[in-house]
Amino acid sequence: MGGGGQGFATESNYTPTAEEDELAAFSATMLADTETVWNELLENYREPTLVLYTGSVASACGSASSATGPFYCPADEKLYIDLSFFQDMEAKLRAGGDFAYAYVIAHEVGHHIQKIMGLTDKVHSMRGKVSEKEYNLNSVRLELQADFLAGVWAHHSQRKVGMMEAGDLEEALNAANAIGDDRLQKQSSGRVVPDSFTHGTSAQRMKWFKKGFDTGDLSQRDRFSTRDL
Repeated sequence: MGGGGQGFATESNYTPTAEEDELAAFSATMLADTETVWNELLENYREPTLVLYTGSVASACGSASSATGPFYCPADEKLYIDLSFFQDMEAKLRAGGDFAYAYVIAHEVGHHIQKIMGLTDKVHSMRGKVSEKEYNLNSVRLELQADFLAGVWAHHSQRKVGMMEAGDLEEALNAANAIGDDRLQKQSSGRVVPDSFTHGTSAQRMKWFKKGFDTGDLSQRDRFSTRDL
């Protein structure tokens, strides 16, 4: 792990299958790669902990189940992943592949960077003070910025160690496409309600990951002073 951070942890009830064990090792490797990049790009970067669990987990943000999907808890600065989500990405969303999984981890690390920068607290403090529509819009901006930051990581990781192979960028974009609010809503209910979006459309998520990957320019991260999504 880069920089002597907290690194990788598992819940005590975590008993991996052979496939999950492989995914766990991959996840730890990807986390270490994000640490290498962000320690270089950001001064005084605090490294998050990756917690793997099965079924359910208790975090400082409350309890969660595997149905929650991967999430970052700003209260304890940990990334929580039930590895069955990666299996579901392939089986249910048709968005498998190592780099698709790397994108998911890098996106959650993006939320950690937002916490460090004070953006997460700023958005969360708006709850109850603005309309639900406006709060959701700012939640979308946070998510798209995390996608952009994931792209910035991929840009610099590729430049440093050339980790990406042919087709990897397409895997990440396919994953971003698969977890857009519009696509998930259409799959679950058959209809799309834009005002309820909290993560962004498939097109938006692909756009901002790709912009981060193409530019690698952290100064372009601001999604809050522009109406452009």
